[in-house]
Amino acid sequence: MKKIYILSVLALISSCSAFKASIPYEKEIRFVNLAPGETREDHEKLTKDISIATQGRFASQAAYSIFKKGGNIIDAATTASFVLAVERPQSTGLGGGGFALFHDVKRNKDFPLTVDFREKAPIDAHEKMFLDDKGEVISRMSLDGIFSAGVPGMVAGMLELHKKHGKLPLAMVLKDAIDLARNGFKIYPELAHAISKRENIIKRYKATCEIFCNKKGEVLKEGELLIQKDLAKTIETISKNGRDGFYKGRIARALVGEHRRLKGLMTQKDLDKYEVKYRTPIRGDYKGYEVFSMSPPSSGGVHIVEILNILRKDDLKTYGLQHSKTVHLRASAMQAAFSDRANYLGDTDFTYVPVTGLTSKKYADDIRFSIPENKALNSLWANMNDPFKFDAKEGRELLKRHESNETTHFTIADGKGNIFVSTQTLNGYLGSGVVVPGTGILLNNEMDDFATKPGANNLFGAVGGEKNLVQPEKRPLSSMSPTIVMKDGKPVLGLGSPSGTRILTCVVQTIMNYIDHNLPLYESMAATRVHHQWKPNILYVEESGLPERTIKELKRMEHEIEYKKLGCRVQAISFEDGMLRGVSDIRGRGLVSGE
Repeated sequence: MKKIYILSVLALISSCSAFKASIPYEKEIRFVNLAPGETREDHEKLTKDISIATQGRFASQAAYSIFKKGGNIIDAATTASFVLAVERPQSTGLGGGGFALFHDVKRNKDFPLTVDFREKAPIDAHEKMFLDDKGEVISRMSLDGIFSAGVPGMVAGMLELHKKHGKLPLAMVLKDAIDLARNGFKIYPELAHAISKRENIIKRYKATCEIFCNKKGEVLKEGELLIQKDLAKTIETISKNGRDGFYKGRIARALVGEHRRLKGLMTQKDLDKYEVKYRTPIRGDYKGYEVFSMSPPSSGGVHIVEILNILRKDDLKTYGLQHSKTVHLRASAMQAAFSDRANYLGDTDFTYVPVTGLTSKKYADDIRFSIPENKALNSLWANMNDPFKFDAKEGRELLKRHESNETTHFTIADGKGNIFVSTQTLNGYLGSGVVVPGTGILLNNEMDDFATKPGANNLFGAVGGEKNLVQPEKRPLSSMSPTIVMKDGKPVLGLGSPSGTRILTCVVQTIMNYIDHNLPLYESMAATRVHHQWKPNILYVEESGLPERTIKELKRMEHEIEYKKLGCRVQAISFEDGMLRGVSDIRGRGLVSGE
């Protein structure tokens, strides 16, 4: 478990040779510090030609080795995705999905290529599938077991990107993932924690226990070897046959067969019909920078831009990073965004979302006008402003939800100005808990990201509604927010994070720390984070805390404060004077590699 420390800004400045600017009007800023035994160099690296920041040490090293073999940024991204699928089964995998943004200098377009390989509901899914005869939600049916699994998209998404933009043969790109699965690795603390939390579901399924249990039938613990031989064979099949190696043939028959055995919904037709979607990214501008992020079915990009729009006229630098005014305004903007999230967001292939209105500066100005200067928004507050006034179409419905903490994100950039950001997930710890026999594939539990019924709360308190109800082939709403910040057509910063609804607030705080407060990237990420998601009406503050005076003033404004781990693990790279600065969040396992 990592320990949390408090640093004065003066001590921080003395440890940072590249501090971008002094911080006005504050004597102290609270930061999360490194765990004992770790150094700053474990999480930060300044390079020139290539930078790779991931939550997986094997993944970062493998992606770097692909560059050394002559691969390009997409080769490295494909390697990272598949190695992470082996290294972080609690977070991601072949049975999951995700999103990616890719700024390619050769494309020379106005916006990054934006790719949606999110999981889909099976064709036979329906909006009442998680309700009993009385219309009540069946406990954990959307979280555990075969009905919680959506149609996987990760393999289709990354292979399509590699086929169109990669350079090296697929077999070479996937070799490190195959070797890691076959030879195994020692279980690290984060993975051990996830396995222990899912012990009951692991032991429920024989194929799952064969991987995550020892010969005595006990779940594996920290330091024990995790070997995934069936997964190695599966990735080897994919390396030879491409997409068809997963969505057709032996692997597909095993996937469909396990659904049939457990009376699940997925069929070969679901696998045949899975398609990768190319989206238009959400686009905003903030104090001279362009911000590009993921569009629906992610809510992340819309609300990152909305929060930035709301606060764009406030001189937060003058107030100071952890001044009560700054924290109050950030929290209030977050509340407004999450109120809108619970009213307007969903899969735009199925329902109208007023994206133009929600990202309109005039709409943001209306919201900013409604925020009290020195008083918290109360529990009954709901944004009564109307985004449809600033949108071209009409349509009102509701949504729900978010994925759990155990998503993963990685960022890769090169010295030519190319940058790739991707957030991928199985949803909860080890997804559904179902491993397809003979394949090593853990199925996701992404169906929990749909609303089980309007008005229902999920495990994390997110409010459900009609826009995000289950429909055949629909993609569940997400908070995943892979984001690229640019200036004058060139990338400045690429970042993203896991951690459900906290993703978008952690990403937006990192951007604002870097732009508004001129903090170096490492400190932008290490500073104490806060989170507010409207309901519950609580301002969550990381355990590293805020200055005492700030806390007193926030309480005087009637903010209800709760200290809590937020779970974000930002992986970011900045472009700085011809160099690349990669930072892997010090709150978790990760590594930056490059040269």
